[in-house]
Amino acid sequence: MLLLVFCLTAVPGLAASPDSRVFQFTYEIKEQDFPAGEAIDIYIPMPAQYAGQKILMQVLQSSVPGQSGIEKANGNTFYHLHRPSDSTVPLTATLSWTVERDAVSATAEELSDEALAQYLAPDALVPVGHEILQPIQAEIHQMRDDDSPSATARAIYDWVVDNVEYKKVGTGWGNGDTFWACNERYGNCTDFHSLFIALARSEGIPARFEMGFPVPQDREEGEISGYHCWVQFYLSERGWVPIDASEAAKHPERREALYGGYPADRIHFSTGRDLVLSPASAGAPLNYFIYPYAEVGGKPWPGKILTRFSFSEVTSS
Repeated sequence: MLLLVFCLTAVPGLAASPDSRVFQFTYEIKEQDFPAGEAIDIYIPMPAQYAGQKILMQVLQSSVPGQSGIEKANGNTFYHLHRPSDSTVPLTATLSWTVERDAVSATAEELSDEALAQYLAPDALVPVGHEILQPIQAEIHQMRDDDSPSATARAIYDWVVDNVEYKKVGTGWGNGDTFWACNERYGNCTDFHSLFIALARSEGIPARFEMGFPVPQDREEGEISGYHCWVQFYLSERGWVPIDASEAAKHPERREALYGGYPADRIHFSTGRDLVLSPASAGAPLNYFIYPYAEVGGKPWPGKILTRFSFSEVTSS
């Protein structure tokens, strides 16, 4: 195994405030059968450094050499493993980060014209100004206190929480498909937040999709079964405002708290949709990026890579 250890920030005893916590998050790639005689490339997302999240240390172990890279449109970072076509080394990796995570509220930031255009533009499954959204927009216009962006954003949040059900039944949910959410009115966090973003952008409110993993606050360690996602929208007077509509739908008692903030119960990995990591993914951009993306012989591989995600609280140095 190749081992790379980076201490990114001094670790002064790892003390945390009541709204902050320090934990170790581990992302494992299990041994996988790939076709022989073909070059294999695996792209693994790495956690972000941004307001509310600081990476104190990272330990990167892999059975073949790895190299860090950046997805340019959103600044997402990844770890790229490459196995040549003449190699039969089993592909495995264990990536671990010590993370200081804070509760997040609105973050003041000047938005450039380029970023404004980016976060108002449609994605493949997130239309802007589409006719399917118009009946919902009409309801939102009736709900809001006035026509300001802040009142409109709050009305969008309330409409989505009240009218979309969190459930995973049948097929079609989980792709972050706004058309699905409009028609079926249920899904998981990707469906909730794709609809929120489509409505916000259609009203001229920039919004961005963020993805990571939930990190439970009611236990100190354990495995994490899958991803979570949320949204930040932009108001000129407040900056980036975080919301989590799907958690608000699941936990009505947290509805107010999850509009404008969320606790230190998650780790942020990637931002945005339709992501391009390689020449092959330029032809078929990734819908979102939280699980490993693999290519065999320079072409996207449709198989599912075995993974394991886990965390443990860090209480002292």
